[in-house]
This record gives sequence, structure tokens and C-alpha cells, in this order.
Amino acid sequence: MPWQGLSVKKIYLSGPMTDMPELNFPTFHAMTAQLRAAGHTVTNPAELNPDGGSWNDCMRRDIAALMECDTVALLPGWHTSKGARLEAHIAERLGMAVVNAHDLVSQEVA
Repeated sequence: MPWQGLSVKKIYLSGPMTDMPELNFPTFHAMTAQLRAAGHTVTNPAELNPDGGSWNDCMRRDIAALMECDTVALLPGWHTSKGARLEAHIAERLGMAVVNAHDLVSQEVA
């Protein structure tokens, strides 16, 4: 697993929102709580954009916040989201760690 031994400092949570019930905010908030309980600093786009907004406006805020992180944690269904795919692509191209959020939580429990 590529993130084992990684000193995670600040995590950006990425996943599908558009066309999801409640913009998938409950999933984002639940994972954020788990990661914060494990001691991580988490940037949650649902907190950055609590009232939603246009896709472009949200992505501009989200990508700016992503640049302050060192790891992207992906939620289930991320590959179906053009925003999450863009975030993962940016992170990979910049040499940031990109991990499965649930695997990261499982690793903390182990």
C-alpha cells in the first residue's frame, strides 16, 4: 500500500457530489469525522461550499484548498465524478499522495 509509512499532514477529501442526494455531504462529513478522530487535518469541500454554488465556483475554491494539502483521500464513486477525477489528476501530476479514504481509515485502526 503506497501510503503506509507516509506521514499524512493535511488531507483533501475528494469524491462525487453533483447529482448525488444531499450533494453527498453526509458521506463527506462522516469520513471527515473519522479522519479527524485519527488525528488528521482534513479539508472537506462540503465545508468549503456549504450552500453549493456553480460547479466552476466550487471547483475554483476546492482546487485552491487542494493546493494546501499533501494527500488526497478518495471516496467511493470518485471515478464517476469529473471534479474528483480532476482533483486526483492534479494531485498525481504534482506528486501528492492519492489514497482510498476508507483504506486510510482502516490503516489507522490496524
